[in-house]
Amino acid sequence: MARAAHVSVSTYGVIAALAGVEHGVGAMLQGNVRPDGLVIQSWPDAPAYAVLGGEPAMTVVPNMLLSGVLTVVVSVALAVWSVRYVGTDRGGPVLIGLSVLLLLVGGGFGPPILGLVLGLAATRLDGGWPWFEEHVSGGIRRALAVGWRFLLVVGVACWLALWPGLVLVNRRWTVDDPVLVGGLVALAFAAFFASLAAGFAADSVRRPSGRPP
Repeated sequence: MARAAHVSVSTYGVIAALAGVEHGVGAMLQGNVRPDGLVIQSWPDAPAYAVLGGEPAMTVVPNMLLSGVLTVVVSVALAVWSVRYVGTDRGGPVLIGLSVLLLLVGGGFGPPILGLVLGLAATRLDGGWPWFEEHVSGGIRRALAVGWRFLLVVGVACWLALWPGLVLVNRRWTVDDPVLVGGLVALAFAAFFASLAAGFAADSVRRPSGRPP
């Protein structure tokens, strides 16, 4: 049976990869042109993406078409690694490396941030977080363990609400409320960290050494 933390890391890895692909497609559609600078917009001319600021990103690649292609390739590699290999000895370091590469070729800012955090979490899938188990009471860890699946579902729903949710809504009804967008981003990151912590808590209480006395 898959461990909770492993499932959380793999799930969010796929979410980050999908968001990266979306950035890459936007860059490819801009064609064989040079970027205006280091910081770009993946979807500058798409009204539906105005709610997300045109999807800011950065790229060191001097061609938007090539930047988009590389972003899609790295994103696919990130998804495959998250699902198949994140639990291996090199799972965490490679995930971190792919996330840095995704940042540099045009995968936005949110997806690489998720990937970096997931890479760090992946380095502790086998041993857990000793500090977490030593300083968080058994009762709190058991409560987190019980709510792990719920928190994971909420987290995934929040990220899907950001994309493609906001984009689809903005195509039908204009959404021009930065407070709403900022609140949804904050909720998505809060649920992300909470579900990761809950996954490690669930694994902690299952291990004989992690069970409180």
